Amino acid sequence: MFTTAETAITPRPITVLAVDDHPLLREGIGGVIGSQADMHLVGEASNGREAVEMYLAHRPDVTLMDIVMPEMDGIEALTQIRRQDAKARIVMLTTYRGDVQALNAIKAGASGYLLKSMLRKELLETIRSVHAGQRRIPPEVAMELAEHVSQDNLSQREIEVLQQAAAGRSNKRIGAQLSISEETVKAHMKNILAKLIANDRTHAVTIALKRGIISV
Repeated sequence: MFTTAETAITPRPITVLAVDDHPLLREGIGGVIGSQADMHLVGEASNGREAVEMYLAHRPDVTLMDIVMPEMDGIEALTQIRRQDAKARIVMLTTYRGDVQALNAIKAGASGYLLKSMLRKELLETIRSVHAGQRRIPPEVAMELAEHVSQDNLSQREIEVLQQAAAGRSNKRIGAQLSISEETVKAHMKNILAKLIANDRTHAVTIALKRGIISV
């Protein structure tokens, strides 16, 4: 006669793909997942292109995807993966609480958004929750989304001006780069300061970097 233990069916482990361009972070994630009986790391990738290839090869239950990576960023990789598999469950990883990045990731179909500073405390619960069909967004990120969602978005031209300013270029050089007058650049900058509630252009650049509006 078989005992209950002998006839019990062991649940299949949650398969996970880790995507980040920093080997030490991937190693850390792999170590944490490897210590869990209900999880299994099926692969690693160091950029978005590898992520798409690895996803299609392994079809993991949950993918942990860095947003900022070389060759192809995480949001583009997320978009490409979901074109192939609309049920893909992908958690975006980031160093910053950039609300624009978070919003773009969520619009692209991310199942979760996790700050790297929270990995030690939140990683395992996030994987399990997302695997169960839930969406996980840290309260800190949700608060920033709520705080900025009602603010006017920068126009594409304003973002271009701000990106040039972040590179240290003067209004005159920005105008030459974008084929607009210096006065037009000044007008755009005035609008940017008002929309971001910034004190000056340096403050505006700092806010835009933090929120993920521009990158360096």
